Amino acid sequence: MNEQIRAREVRLVGPEGEQVGIVPLERALQLAADVDLDLVEVAPMARPPVCKLMDFGKFKYESALKAREAKRNQQQTVIKEMKLRPKIDPHDYETKKGHVVRFLKAGDKVKVTIMFRGREQSRPELGRRLLDRLSSEIAELGFVEAAPKQDGRNMIMVIAPHRATKAAAATARGVATKERDDIDVAEVDLAALAPEPNAAEE
Repeated sequence: MNEQIRAREVRLVGPEGEQVGIVPLERALQLAADVDLDLVEVAPMARPPVCKLMDFGKFKYESALKAREAKRNQQQTVIKEMKLRPKIDPHDYETKKGHVVRFLKAGDKVKVTIMFRGREQSRPELGRRLLDRLSSEIAELGFVEAAPKQDGRNMIMVIAPHRATKAAAATARGVATKERDDIDVAEVDLAALAPEPNAAEE
């Protein structure tokens, strides 16, 4: 950008995308200074490199806003894990179920693992019964995405949040993000600003 550009001449693009043509670097820098803008190299591999006149600080700020908005709208799914024992204490079961409910409300999937030990391995129906009970009690928030399956000493089931549950979680995250005052400056992809090859002046 500006004095950091090393090329002797550049293909200059105006602030509105208009083609100025190939000019010496000193001339391009003078034109940028005349209109109080930055000279930004957007296609360094071109011969000569393509540079554009722009307010780079404003561009970075607007890019940060767009990146923040895109991140807010993006639905990221995380898989949490909850481990249970076949003969779990009722109080512990309610506590674990509360965690599953919290994960689903946050829009995350939950992998529920039943851990069998010793003679418990000969009674897989105990684990299956526990998983069926859990899935029925959280049915309003999620559904069984992967049915209970024996995996060695463990039995695993995956519960995913309903679409409405995920949407509510995404909305809640969006509101929380919007309330923050700080704005992260996004990385700027300058190559995206370069004009199409056939648009450049030959």
